Amino acid sequence: MITSNEAILKLKEGNKKYLNASSCTGDISQDVRKKTCELGQSPYATILTCSDSRVIPECIFSAGIGELFVIRVAGNVVDRHQMASIEYAAEHLGCSLVLVLGHNHCGAVDAAINHDPQGFVKFITDEIKLAIGGEKDEFCASCLNVRYSVSKIKMNFAKSKKLSDLTVIGAIYHLEDGSVEFL
Repeated sequence: MITSNEAILKLKEGNKKYLNASSCTGDISQDVRKKTCELGQSPYATILTCSDSRVIPECIFSAGIGELFVIRVAGNVVDRHQMASIEYAAEHLGCSLVLVLGHNHCGAVDAAINHDPQGFVKFITDEIKLAIGGEKDEFCASCLNVRYSVSKIKMNFAKSKKLSDLTVIGAIYHLEDGSVEFL
């Protein structure tokens, strides 16, 4: 178990490694697979991020098997399913840090700003519209969306004896260069 501050530092150091990497550098060895199978997982951080195929938290933070508990949903929005996953990671796996990782050039954010989707996608874009209000700048909207998810997580766990001390922070991943900007 590491503290949330140590986890943040580990994420930042992992992203620095990633910036110059040409492949994922986390440990995915057979030894680690065997160890985590036998002893279970002990991730140091929970990452709630977008489903975008260009956003790969394990690579972005140079993490291997068992190091990150990743929850992916288009637009990195939060509902009961994501809250339950965060709760599980905190209570059963000991994760004290939750990072909401948005990204620039997000299709879900663009859809919320510029389109009126129908079907199930509307559940996601309606949530993003709540987060961004009338913001039309895509990058600013992505930041607002991350902050909204962070505040929603904090609000939902504020009254919990076990989860009120979770550290919940936000960040934006920049697709062009791979850097993570912590908000």
